[in-house]
Amino acid sequence: MRILLVEHDVIAARGTAHALKAIGVIDQANTGEDALERVRHHDYDIIILALLLPDIEGFEVIRRLRAARNDTPILILSDLNQVATKAKGLSLGADDFITKPFDRAELLARIQAIVRRNKGHDQFSYEIGPLRLNKHNREVMIENRTVPLTGKEYDILEALVVRKGVVLAKEVLLNQLYGGRDEPEMKIIDVFVCKLRKKLAEAGVHNMISTAWGRGYAIHEPDAAPHDELSRTLMPQGIPAWLESDRLSAD
Repeated sequence: MRILLVEHDVIAARGTAHALKAIGVIDQANTGEDALERVRHHDYDIIILALLLPDIEGFEVIRRLRAARNDTPILILSDLNQVATKAKGLSLGADDFITKPFDRAELLARIQAIVRRNKGHDQFSYEIGPLRLNKHNREVMIENRTVPLTGKEYDILEALVVRKGVVLAKEVLLNQLYGGRDEPEMKIIDVFVCKLRKKLAEAGVHNMISTAWGRGYAIHEPDAAPHDELSRTLMPQGIPAWLESDRLSAD
């Protein structure tokens, strides 16, 4: 595995690179422009990206890569823990977000999971059970039948499918739909998810989207037990710890 680590902090870069050597060959860049230049000349399995860089923000690195149709997986590694920060990174095209200080084993596991998912599908197509989602033409099919979705319904489904097994907080989904501009009330996400579930059920797929009460939504294999699938959550700060053990509902 070839990994590009983009980190300006020398001490943090040294520690992270040491951990990453267990699973691959590491290239390092300490500025955003250096990272973009390296990506132009080399193929990487994944990019580990800090947000605070001396020249341009990590967000701008993500934006430029995705604008250039570069689909190399990106994992953000940051001191910033605000939901808005996570939501912005994911909506720009990052694949995951982990907050410092991190657990070494978790970091390596997440990297390997992201790379496996990326290599398991082409860059536009995702499959979960009988559901097939094509990002290129924004088409969703179940058993070779097209599922008619509105633009917002599709956007929510794509966000969930790309991060299968991860609970996405409503704030993250709201940012995915509106990008921080003229955002309606949070309950609009519940409305869209309800309509999305109904359309999937009419197409023959039930209980694929699960509710993590007090946290958000996630998607999993139709026959999978939600509490076994959902191991991570992108959620706001200040949520009581006891909510982490809440049962999941797929109603």
